[in-house]
Amino acid sequence: MASPSDHHTGQTDFPPIDFRAELNEEQYAAVTAEPGPALVLAGAGSGKTRALTYRVAWLLAQGVSPGAILLLTFTNKAAREMLGRVEDLTGIPTKRFWGGTFHHIGHKILRIHGELIGLRPGFTIMPETDSQALLNRVIKDIDPGFLKNTAHPKPGVIADIISYARNTRGSIDTVLQQRYSTFKTLSEPIQIFAEAYRKEKLEQQVTDYDDLLEYWLDLLIQNPDVAQRDQDRFQHILTDECQDTNRLQSEIIDILGVHRKVMAVGHEAQCIHNGRGANFQNIISFPDRYPGTAIHKIETNYRSTNEILDLANGVLAARRWDSGYSKILRGVRGSRKVPQIVLVDSARQQAKFIIRRIDQLIGDGYQLGDIAILYRAHYHAMDLQIELSRRGVPFIITSGVRFFEQAHIRDLVAQLRFAANPRDYAAFERSVRLLFRVGEVTARRLYKKIQTTADESHISYIQAMTIDSVSAKVPSEAAEDWKQLALTLQQVEEALYPSRLAENKDDLFDKVRKKAEREILGQTESEIIVSSPS
Repeated sequence: MASPSDHHTGQTDFPPIDFRAELNEEQYAAVTAEPGPALVLAGAGSGKTRALTYRVAWLLAQGVSPGAILLLTFTNKAAREMLGRVEDLTGIPTKRFWGGTFHHIGHKILRIHGELIGLRPGFTIMPETDSQALLNRVIKDIDPGFLKNTAHPKPGVIADIISYARNTRGSIDTVLQQRYSTFKTLSEPIQIFAEAYRKEKLEQQVTDYDDLLEYWLDLLIQNPDVAQRDQDRFQHILTDECQDTNRLQSEIIDILGVHRKVMAVGHEAQCIHNGRGANFQNIISFPDRYPGTAIHKIETNYRSTNEILDLANGVLAARRWDSGYSKILRGVRGSRKVPQIVLVDSARQQAKFIIRRIDQLIGDGYQLGDIAILYRAHYHAMDLQIELSRRGVPFIITSGVRFFEQAHIRDLVAQLRFAANPRDYAAFERSVRLLFRVGEVTARRLYKKIQTTADESHISYIQAMTIDSVSAKVPSEAAEDWKQLALTLQQVEEALYPSRLAENKDDLFDKVRKKAEREILGQTESEIIVSSPS
């Protein structure tokens, strides 16, 4: 193990911070805790983000190097927020820290050491829709009739089963017995599909999001020298929302945390993300895994009124089990109206009730801008949006489909992925299925022909798209669009990897390329974008 001097700067280059003045007593105790395992129990609105931020600043003030701190968060947004605050406090740039989600950090590690477990540095990450499409094709290749049986699970359900087993480090059989008992007799074929799916991803050098964790853990287990290097590097590990971690994530922390300077922050009664195997027992069992854990409770709440907190305390007190971590939440905002619980029979009734409540609030003198409606997921609000629109009530949705999850953005990214990694079949399929009359079967046939042609002619896959024998396989209705797609991909490939391309004097689209270059000559960038074919 590295000596403490390897991970301490010995001095701080930022103005002193009055931690006691900036924090309440509960936060201060957690922030200034002695090195060693620590469990910080803090609910929403208690200032736990502030506590984590100041914990990082405290470590820096003690001379710990930024690179020796690993901050694991539930979202990248949370990491950016926390490290941004640290930079504001200390002036130390965020790029000097290791901070982000488990998937983000795993991705960074695999880009460096992935070849040790079969991942080349240029591997690509598939969005969820593409990973399901790949699994769907694998299933059809192995058993063409499996998905035609209406008693069998759909590809999306099979993907969920496989994902849950991977994230919980369990078997397909166990997952089926415990969560999908209707399909418990299908354990053997689903295991076969899962293994074939894994091999196909490795062959194409693509990963899904679960791979970023699973391969990271495999890397640490199979390569002790890499594990020791990261154990020595990350002398202090801070984990936010620990109750939402799954077994994969918990095992990664336990391997990296051999130095025992691990601080886990969360709330054992707040586990709501169990789709990927999140298990609140990870926070319950923390003191067992790290003997001598110091437990800090942050019970002062800055977000909710006393009436809301009294309701929350009552709910927690009524639990059938006691974790030993009981808390009494206390508010600082004073008293206001008592919260109401309204039971309705349907989403439509719920929408109508909310409309009536809005009418009452408007009648009491409130403005529409004073009213916020919170819901768990967007599909919960569909009836409400319809009712609001029907009544002519203006509203704003403050979040929606992520930018990179929008279909047209994913279409563009698929083309870039295929140009960067021609083994990425899902990216190729998504790109070509945009063409008229090109479906799953045609896309597969075209890809196989491209593979064969590229290998025989010693050219790239994308260059092979322009060869006569390949073009002949394209449906006539899509021929012109195929030319434009091939031209676009060739230009991207040439920009990305000029050294990859062999000289191809017989390029059938050379005239098309030169004509396009002549047409755009002299145009502004905006004119080129507007006039580009869709």
